[in-house]
Amino acid sequence: MNKLLFTGKSLRLISFILPFLLWWGYKEVQNQFVQPQAMLVLGGSTRRLEREKFTADFARKHPNIPIWITGGSPPTYTKQVFTKAGVDPRRLHLDYEAVDTVTNFTTLVDDLKSRGIKRVYLITSDFHMRRACVIGEIILGSRGIYFKAVSVPSQKSPEPIEKSIRDGARAILWVATGYTGADQAKNRR
Repeated sequence: MNKLLFTGKSLRLISFILPFLLWWGYKEVQNQFVQPQAMLVLGGSTRRLEREKFTADFARKHPNIPIWITGGSPPTYTKQVFTKAGVDPRRLHLDYEAVDTVTNFTTLVDDLKSRGIKRVYLITSDFHMRRACVIGEIILGSRGIYFKAVSVPSQKSPEPIEKSIRDGARAILWVATGYTGADQAKNRR
């Protein structure tokens, strides 16, 4: 008789979890049907320009969307990679304001929003993707921008989860206050 009855505690737990599950399900369905309007590439690849080369190849398959690269390689090299791949460099929007992964997002999110961009491909190395997704969910999400993650293959192990937690907290701080905590890092350079 008691086997099928829920307790008050169980019902409260279900009422707490259900909205989260509905939100997550909605996002998964949306991921399948909404096409990105731009590419957002996080800089930080090596001298071999892996992220830029990967993105140039990816951009040929998506010829009608602009490409934002934040904190990437020097402009001359970046443009050469895209030109060599047959991608018009006029599609590129290069940003060098960022000093770290959190500011890769904060320096561009309002520009993306002001251009009406609501969906982007988020491109970064596979070992960096977990942290990028945490930050992207918070910062891009704060402006109603969704993303579809596209990983650049590498031979590196994933970053420690502590980096994702730390930068997730910094992203929340930015959403709440406009401060990223990166000012000291920029001044030390």
